[in-house]
Amino acid sequence: MTDSLKKRQPEDERVIRLSETWEVEYWTKTLDVSAAQLRTAIANVGKDTQKVKQYLGK
Repeated sequence: MTDSLKKRQPEDERVIRLSETWEVEYWTKTLDVSAAQLRTAIANVGKDTQKVKQYLGK
């Protein structure tokens, strides 16, 4: 795997998308939460990054 693939990050960080495994890994690491916590936050407040951060207390 090349460095560019290892360092993936979302094209638009204002919205959290979880359609790819690497996206789930990126956001759980960035926000220091589990995948379940992240999915619960999105289910409650939507995909807006700022709202998810607020929900998670970040």
